[in-house]
Amino acid sequence: MAKIESVVTDHYRVPLPVKLTDSMHGDMDDFELITVRITDTDGVQGMGYTYTVNAGGAAVAVMIDRYLSDVLVGADPERIEALWEKMWWHLHYAGRGGHQTSAISAIDVALWDLKGRRSGMPLWKLFGGYDPKVPVYAGGIDLQFSTERLLEQADGFLEQGFRAIKMKVGRANVREDVERVQRMREHLGDEFPLMADANMRWSADQAIAAARELRAFDLVWLEEPTIPDDLPGHARILRDGGIPVAGGENLHTLHEFRAAIDARAISYPEPDVSNCGGMTVFRKIAGLAEAHNLPVTSHGVHDLTVHCLAAAPNRAHMEAHGFSLEPYIAEPMPVVDGFVTAPDAPGHGIDLDFAALEPHRA
Repeated sequence: MAKIESVVTDHYRVPLPVKLTDSMHGDMDDFELITVRITDTDGVQGMGYTYTVNAGGAAVAVMIDRYLSDVLVGADPERIEALWEKMWWHLHYAGRGGHQTSAISAIDVALWDLKGRRSGMPLWKLFGGYDPKVPVYAGGIDLQFSTERLLEQADGFLEQGFRAIKMKVGRANVREDVERVQRMREHLGDEFPLMADANMRWSADQAIAAARELRAFDLVWLEEPTIPDDLPGHARILRDGGIPVAGGENLHTLHEFRAAIDARAISYPEPDVSNCGGMTVFRKIAGLAEAHNLPVTSHGVHDLTVHCLAAAPNRAHMEAHGFSLEPYIAEPMPVVDGFVTAPDAPGHGIDLDFAALEPHRA
């Protein structure tokens, strides 16, 4: 029986081709990428990764390298649930979310990739296999773009094959948000799926007022209208604002998603597979949403997430994130008429170009 032989962690600061902005994280010129490569005693290797915005990546790398590697080496890589629990309780006092779950997420993805490669199966089939063709939307990070540039970006998304788009809101003057959403709606047409993301900018009362003004533009959802800690506020926004609410990229445990769903605070649970606990937890969140008759969407890392949503009958649109690793992936997934297709290669099918990443080592 193969055992885990080594765990290799790498940390990079990856430049973005364009400065990106949202309402709370400010200007973003790059992002931190933390990769994990797990090799077993048969020489089979699985790879996972996570990322951070602006700061914190080194802490995730240290958690994996210094505190979790020893938990893994010598263990049976097939016992992913057991390893997940062992990692969770090993870091519990220092974590319960945040850096802890980002570190565990990267390892969990690597373990599933290893399992898929050993079995010769793509993960979406290993997870049960619902439909490999997953609807996808372009996640614009564009709060400070001029309206003209915003519309040009939308045209670029259409040329790339997207048939749904998310834009940022949360400018200092909500009238500007309303005007920009109106221009996008007019530009894209009445039936085009359009989402808006406030990145936690508003109080609950401000969000309700904004939602009532944005209601005329038939948004699919309003994302993160207020801080994730304010579940009663989210419930009020959903009840009184008149627009479905998406949220979850800043919820880092299964229990936080259970609390949000129980509070009737979100219409579209939106886990990020790189910070919620990995594919193990993402799939549990998708099942929890299904049990409550809710669609599940996603945040970030679409090249990993596609496998989880391709196995989820209640999936909604998947986000194709602005922090793309396409320049460093051997075979990026093409977007065709609003869909991506989960690859049939064993594991998650992603092969990162580590030589190209090397100049960005942190």
